[in-house]
Amino acid sequence: MAGTTHTVTNQVPPLVQYDVFGSDRALVEAVERHLTPEAREDGLAELSALGHTCGSAQVQEWGAQANENPPRLRTHDRYGRRIDEVEFHPAWHRLLGKGVSAGLTAAWRRPGGHVRRAAAFLMWTQVEAGNCCPLSMTHAAVPALRTDPELAAEWEPRLTSTVYDRALRPAGQKPGALFGMGMTEKQGGSDVRANTTAARPLAEDGTYALTGHKWFCSAPMSDAFLVLAQAPGGLTCFLVPRVLEDGTRNAFALQRLKDKLGNRSNASAEVEFDGTWARRVGEEGSGVRSIIGMVAATRLDCVLGSAGLMRQAVAQAVHHCAHREAFGGKLLDKPLMRNVLADLALESEAATALALRLAAAYDDGGEQERALLRIAVPAAKYWVTKRCAPVAVEASECLGGNGYVEESGMPRLVRESPLNSVWEGAGNVQALDVLRALRRDPGTLDAYLREVGQARGADHRLDAAIKGVLTELADLEGVEGRARRLTERLALVLQGSLLVRHAPPEVADAFCAARLSGDAGTAFGTLPHTLNLASIVERARPQA
Repeated sequence: MAGTTHTVTNQVPPLVQYDVFGSDRALVEAVERHLTPEAREDGLAELSALGHTCGSAQVQEWGAQANENPPRLRTHDRYGRRIDEVEFHPAWHRLLGKGVSAGLTAAWRRPGGHVRRAAAFLMWTQVEAGNCCPLSMTHAAVPALRTDPELAAEWEPRLTSTVYDRALRPAGQKPGALFGMGMTEKQGGSDVRANTTAARPLAEDGTYALTGHKWFCSAPMSDAFLVLAQAPGGLTCFLVPRVLEDGTRNAFALQRLKDKLGNRSNASAEVEFDGTWARRVGEEGSGVRSIIGMVAATRLDCVLGSAGLMRQAVAQAVHHCAHREAFGGKLLDKPLMRNVLADLALESEAATALALRLAAAYDDGGEQERALLRIAVPAAKYWVTKRCAPVAVEASECLGGNGYVEESGMPRLVRESPLNSVWEGAGNVQALDVLRALRRDPGTLDAYLREVGQARGADHRLDAAIKGVLTELADLEGVEGRARRLTERLALVLQGSLLVRHAPPEVADAFCAARLSGDAGTAFGTLPHTLNLASIVERARPQA
């Protein structure tokens, strides 16, 4: 029986049983903008169905359960035999099965597949980010395997399948397969050429025995892995199956699981190879060139993942403030809180617009779009992933003390928020890759300028920012030391161009004022008070 002093009032209802897709106007508009008329109707219907799934109480509960019950390593069975298995909570498998069936690994085989998958990935991240790791690597393995047509013909149908089969058995006997990757080693980190894992050629052409270790191997229960090792001809890419064709398990010793800040549901392991059977992908010595397509695709998923986390953080903050009363009215109607929410919403919408534009470039596939991707993907990966953590923290603060409590779900978002900035190359790596693209291929800058130039003349602040980028590029003296500054400006100008062309005027106006002309402070909630902030917040409000 509740005590008379424990009447519950002024508490916010949970944000469940809503359409995560339909409530995200920026995402819906981006999908409508980038899908062809032939794919639009089917794509929107598919994404709406997934949006309702993402917002359901049951699926949200699965996400919480997967995080509350992290994976466990079992190196041996009860008889002392080495098995090297990872046990997951049933919620993990339910989520992974849903993600696979929703086409999160099937982008390469259907019209508009990358835009549809990008929108789905952005939503699925809001349910539970950990299971997005194997989904991302499986999706991204396709371009790497396509450097070897024989391997691609064998494996691509398995990777793009919509059937999830968790059993450990030969991949050829399964209706679908998942991929992991292992590139970094203790002594190397991002410097993959420092890898010391050795690859010894075997009698059968294209097969090798690997000996060495990997400091990070994500999703170690996947069916196969792309790894880098030193062959006689130099650093080479290899496909390592978890189970061999005869049903025996490959030499794949899991030494321990990483105890991570966030991403708790997903297993990341240290792996030892000792005579591990592998097939070469591409030619000896071309390891980096073979794997680069996978790296680019996973980097875009880092952008999408951060955009999804930011969207969920903003949705929770706006939802809370729309229901919570303080100082005589709804928090949503308080001018200062409205400024904070609008500022957060700007960051979220800009990230979404940029991420979907890059996905559309993958669908287009033309040389102009490929050139844009070479500079825009590392720039977006650098900037969007770095904005995720401050957005998550500020959004959590909008809930007050409730946002610091695990039951709110906000601490999970905060813990997850730094991850995408670290994975697939931290900030300095991305900034240096931008410089590398500019130096090696002048066509990348041409593609970038054509893209942002589509908004020329529409906003004087954007025009000035484009001119500023050109000034930065004109002075290449000591450019490496200011590579972060340049990369940030490239990303912001690209976001500004997209919003000026496609977002409502109040959103574009606020972004150009705050992000391009500096008419805002360094903290969120410092937008010029003369802007139409109420409309920006209402646009970001989820309808539960």
